[in-house]
Amino acid sequence: MTRLGYQIPNFTYPGVGSAGLFDVVARQAVEAEESGFDTVLVMDHFYQLPMLGDPANEMLECYTLLAALAQHTSRVRLSALVTGNTYRHPTLLAKVVTTLDVVSGGRAQLGIGAGWYELEHDSLGFEFGTFTDRFEKLEEALQIITGMLRGSRPSLQGRWYAVHDAINSPAPVGRIPIMIGGGGERKTLRMVAQYADESNIICAPDEIPRKLAALDAHCERLGRDRSEITVTYQTSVCIAPTREQAQREADEAVARIPELAARRGGLICGDAPDVAAVYQRIMATGVDGVTVNAPANGHIEGRVRLLGETLAPLIPGL
Repeated sequence: MTRLGYQIPNFTYPGVGSAGLFDVVARQAVEAEESGFDTVLVMDHFYQLPMLGDPANEMLECYTLLAALAQHTSRVRLSALVTGNTYRHPTLLAKVVTTLDVVSGGRAQLGIGAGWYELEHDSLGFEFGTFTDRFEKLEEALQIITGMLRGSRPSLQGRWYAVHDAINSPAPVGRIPIMIGGGGERKTLRMVAQYADESNIICAPDEIPRKLAALDAHCERLGRDRSEITVTYQTSVCIAPTREQAQREADEAVARIPELAARRGGLICGDAPDVAAVYQRIMATGVDGVTVNAPANGHIEGRVRLLGETLAPLIPGL
């Protein structure tokens, strides 16, 4: 399971067209693996997110990309952060993730959430529904997917999905961890306690203890061993050899992609000692690890390596 994950959230790089795009992505994955990250993650979207760029900006399909990255790496786990359940039928998703596990030699992880990007659904023809609809779908999907990944032939006659004796062959190489993204204390963290191996939360740092307490309460109520669940915290960072260089690269990214301005205040920005100090405080909140992305400068050669070398010593048990 993830303790130090590197997420690649955007594919819009200065001076890089379609022909050179994958090379930049693959280099980031290789740097992540070589510098101590244990997981490489990509977004599962078809349009760029509003806080990261224009919807028409470049966006690669998640599982095709992860399968390609499997051929350039040998150790890191490969995952979406996170798959929108609304984009694929759960039986198809189970099959896709199992195939990723097979082609990567047992390195797949399923990151999943309810889905939220309404523009993407409306434009591309995916049913969006209400908030309640999407969480009901997610719960039914988890019942189907966990069965297929764990070796049973699940049947379900639900409100949203109907499957009968669903076969998943070949089986995964090993046990595929399931990570649920989101920090909703009533629905999401209850599903983590019931179905998942990992929780990836997004919230203000001072809210982390409350999220952990909510997860603890769900585990106690459901009889789940809380120690079986890893909790990671999602962050964004811009690291460079000097503090001034990091600030400059962050400013240049905002000038290039104006939508990043909304995230500028929450960006952890600085040299290695600056960044390490922030993550030491995050780890002190009780999380087991972090997932990080570098939308401003992850494409610059050496930045992901510097990030991994800075953070890996801070993660217990890595």
